[in-house]
Amino acid sequence: MTEDQDKDKVDVPEQEWRERLNDEQYHVLREAGTEPAFSGRYVHNHEEGEYRCAGCGELLFDSDAKYDSGSGWPSFTRPASPAISEHSDASHGMRRVEVRCAKCDGHLGHLFPDGPGPTGLRYCINSASLDFKERKEG
Repeated sequence: MTEDQDKDKVDVPEQEWRERLNDEQYHVLREAGTEPAFSGRYVHNHEEGEYRCAGCGELLFDSDAKYDSGSGWPSFTRPASPAISEHSDASHGMRRVEVRCAKCDGHLGHLFPDGPGPTGLRYCINSASLDFKERKEG
């Protein structure tokens, strides 16, 4: 991480996160929770626009990288910016790659090597960790 990226990090007390986020967002972003499959508001979203972190507003994914993986969570082939950090996750008896927002350290979901081309990656992301901004025409 560069010095500029480090000074842009969001570092707020947990009480402020509790006030800023609803219960589901707090559980996912701050406690590394997972929403039930097929329950998220963006699973079937097909609008064009940007997916931003629900915690800090950082740009994470663009709709052109979203696809229907059938997993029950919004899935993307690549991030829209370098705002994603990857971490080893050995919870639940599995070895996975957890993805977090690099700006606020909010848990987003997991990264799997079973996505479509050209990247072959699947960023499996909780809707509760995202805010969607529709792209305006014109």
